[in-house]
Amino acid sequence: MKGLTIKTISTLIILVSFNVIQAQKKNQDAFKNIKYRNIFKEAGYKKEAIDKKLSKAYYDVFEGPNKVYFTVGDTMAYVSDVKNKDARTEGMSYGMMVAVQLDKKEVFDKIWRFSKAYMQHQSGPREGYFAWSLNPVTMKQNSPGSASDGELYYITSLLFASNKWGNDTGINYYKEARRILDAMWKKDGTGNIYNLINTEHKQISFVPEGGGYKWTDPSYHLPAFYEIWVQYAKDGHEQFYKECADVSREFLHKACHPVTGLNADYTEFDGTPHSTKWMPAAFRYDSWRVPMNIAMDYTWYGKDKKWQEDYAKRFQNFLRSKGMDTYEDQFNLDGTTPDFILQAGPVKKLRHSIGLVSTAATASLVNKDKASIDFVHAVWNAKLEPYEDGYFDPYYDGLMHLFSLMHLSGKYQIIVPQSK
Repeated sequence: MKGLTIKTISTLIILVSFNVIQAQKKNQDAFKNIKYRNIFKEAGYKKEAIDKKLSKAYYDVFEGPNKVYFTVGDTMAYVSDVKNKDARTEGMSYGMMVAVQLDKKEVFDKIWRFSKAYMQHQSGPREGYFAWSLNPVTMKQNSPGSASDGELYYITSLLFASNKWGNDTGINYYKEARRILDAMWKKDGTGNIYNLINTEHKQISFVPEGGGYKWTDPSYHLPAFYEIWVQYAKDGHEQFYKECADVSREFLHKACHPVTGLNADYTEFDGTPHSTKWMPAAFRYDSWRVPMNIAMDYTWYGKDKKWQEDYAKRFQNFLRSKGMDTYEDQFNLDGTTPDFILQAGPVKKLRHSIGLVSTAATASLVNKDKASIDFVHAVWNAKLEPYEDGYFDPYYDGLMHLFSLMHLSGKYQIIVPQSK
């Protein structure tokens, strides 16, 4: 900068600022032009029936007799994994994302207030992070550690809330999102606590502490969310987040089986399956979310269309080969039945789960084969109710079902700042 006059420097600053603003405006315009398909309508269902279907799914999770959303006083609420009798950052942040997408501000605010009051660490090495599991009866944390996907959803839903409702209606959503992000960047290993994202590999960690920082969960890979952070976080780490989005897309190429499309619940950063002391690697409950995450990234950004379209075809073809009404919910990556079956709550059994039926259907947003509409009809006909043996999971099955109906009806969107 030596030799430049103050006037020249000021001009350069103005030009840089102008270019940044123009780039952001270009992105905003692009977001507004995204076509969010209503694939139910394409499949022949009427708008009134689609709206009713989505409303019923929301009612089941948040209001009905088997709801998993519970209020605490007049100002707070939590989402409970009822079969495990706890509140988890997974479900809490999912509830907030549902609420901001469907314009349920009161629900959003109540869940956030509870999260901040009882689950977010206000001091110490974990400051800004959240305890992943809490007993909603005693309000005591079952585990102080974080599950990295919860923070990802908290941050993104708060940024969307800032765009949708502004920051002057009682909660400064942007400030709360930035608090988590700013805290994340301060984690340097002190107290064995790290960044949510492994900064060497540019991938989300399984947990941001101890050994869990050194491997990952494919269902935590949300390149679309990183792209949102690039646009709206404004914390100076935009280039890093952009690189994380690209790395996540490449990672999924390696994590998903070349024939079946299946991925392990946990993997190394190179996509190699990661077994733990509590279970061997396989496609299980966490893995169900991967097709839904890929469908979201395909719809929102479309930066990896060729691979994603091939993935969706392989994944759906594999499930179809196991029977549209009978495919089970846990597999080895080659499609065989695993010796170890991970139990859900007290139940250890393979089943044709509505959660997987739901997320598998979102791949039809990506699969160009018209035959994939059979997955759309399957989720349309699915019912969130007890299975024949009495097992019932209104929490995970319910949330996967609701999310999937939102995606398939075009109701899960990038939320841009609202015009004043």
